[in-house]
Amino acid sequence: MRMTSLDGVRFARMVSAGAQHLSINADMVDALNVFPVPDGDTGTNMNLSMTSGAKETKAGSQAHFGKTAEALSKGLLMGARGNSGVILSQLFRGFSKAVAGKQEVSAFELAAAFEAGVQTAYKAVMKPVEGTILTVAKDAAKKAVAVSQKETDIIAVMEALVKEGQASLKRTPELLPVLKEVGVVDSGGQGLLLVYEGFLAELKGEALPAVLSTRQDMKDLVSAEHHKSVQSFMNTEDIEFGYCTEFMVKFDEKKLAQNPFSEDRFRHELSEFGDSLLVISDEEIAKVHIHAEQPGSVLTIGQKYGSLINMKIENMREQHSAITSSASASAEKPAVKAQYGVVAVAMGSGVAELFKSIGAAAVIEGGQTMNPSTEDIVKAINDCHAEHVFVLPNNKNIIMAAEQAAEIAKTPVSVVPTKTVPQGLAALIAFNPDGEEAANRAAMIEASAQVKTGQVTHAVRDTTIDGIDIKKDDFMGLAEGKIIVTHSEKIDAAKKLLQSMLDDESEIVTVIYGEEVSETAVEQVTEFIGEHYPDIEVEVHDGKQPLYPFIFSIE
Repeated sequence: MRMTSLDGVRFARMVSAGAQHLSINADMVDALNVFPVPDGDTGTNMNLSMTSGAKETKAGSQAHFGKTAEALSKGLLMGARGNSGVILSQLFRGFSKAVAGKQEVSAFELAAAFEAGVQTAYKAVMKPVEGTILTVAKDAAKKAVAVSQKETDIIAVMEALVKEGQASLKRTPELLPVLKEVGVVDSGGQGLLLVYEGFLAELKGEALPAVLSTRQDMKDLVSAEHHKSVQSFMNTEDIEFGYCTEFMVKFDEKKLAQNPFSEDRFRHELSEFGDSLLVISDEEIAKVHIHAEQPGSVLTIGQKYGSLINMKIENMREQHSAITSSASASAEKPAVKAQYGVVAVAMGSGVAELFKSIGAAAVIEGGQTMNPSTEDIVKAINDCHAEHVFVLPNNKNIIMAAEQAAEIAKTPVSVVPTKTVPQGLAALIAFNPDGEEAANRAAMIEASAQVKTGQVTHAVRDTTIDGIDIKKDDFMGLAEGKIIVTHSEKIDAAKKLLQSMLDDESEIVTVIYGEEVSETAVEQVTEFIGEHYPDIEVEVHDGKQPLYPFIFSIE
């Protein structure tokens, strides 16, 4: 079977197959992850990124090849996670630009698009390293272009792309010493190859390969025990830039008027603060991945151009210490303590993940009606394995227990007396890993005071407070802990509460919705804000918290 042209509908099916093949084998790719430091799992990050791309591609699928490729690029940009995920998004960003405007593509145009993606990805990386996903992409695309100059069959060109990709992957240990030392191939390159193999399988009408020869040679190298030992090839103290920092900048027209955005200049600004830097952008957002020692400084630079969203800061030294300490209980050298750790109290798995994503080392489940004990807080402090720990109680009823835990803990502790989840999030964002303890505590307290907290919950009995008659099971809107409004419907209570709290100085509303709140209810609230307060930016998070259908943070 020969194929001399390819349209958008068929390409969308290829993307779906590539995403599926990567998803099935994500754990295997995770097991190869060794470069350069433990800043997340390559397979997981690439899988989440590609899944986002495939979802957007499916939604935007059409016969026009360029439009379908554009949908893939957009989905990858929004969903890109980790170094490998961002590079993957760049490969298909360049790919998409190369085929823009094309209804269908030929074998040569398809190969040229893969090569254009490589050029874009290399430009996005400040210091490209050979023996990685970049090398595999480059070698595969170069071969595809060479074959396409003589061959018009798209399937033959894709076969050449995959075959050379497999050969390039096997060569990665010769280019990157750490891979050769440990005895594995590059994880990002393997992930990319899985995507390409999925593309080819769909084109040929074949089932996805269950086991590939490139993996059979690694059978004894990807066990859990081996993966743990991989991290023993480096020491925690050798990690120069300790915080894997990811965030997106949502451009603001007023800020851009004062500071026009240039992707190259922005990348250069950030390059002074770390390595493994990747910056990608479109007309609306810029996405950043960097290993930095001062993530606060990096975030400040981003704020010159707009508001920060989707922030994630991970302490790679803590990650590495956890891996190496669990790998061998009898290790001769104790894990190196981090300078600081942050403990947060949170109710709801989504809220807990939100705290972890912006830097909390430990999260204690607790809050209203479920206050953690002093012992619980002390244990969390110890789990941080840090020289100094900051505790965010995030509830007025937990502050005293936190202060008591600080007195008896062996580790020096600073309690930041946050009374709500929004205050705790604001305090954590203000935390500077490189700052002095006293300065950090002062900055965190000041930041927590700048945010206004709104909460919607239900009444457990009839009562009258501050002249407001409240019926059992009615929904109450609380502003800074004081009951402001009440209504039989939670959506109406939420709207009335927002009306009482929002003013001309309000810029951002973060909506954290609870475990029993429907998507429709969330849309009603966000649409209400957009209709009545069009200049206010809205962020939405699934907090999965009980008792409180909505928590609002207003800045």
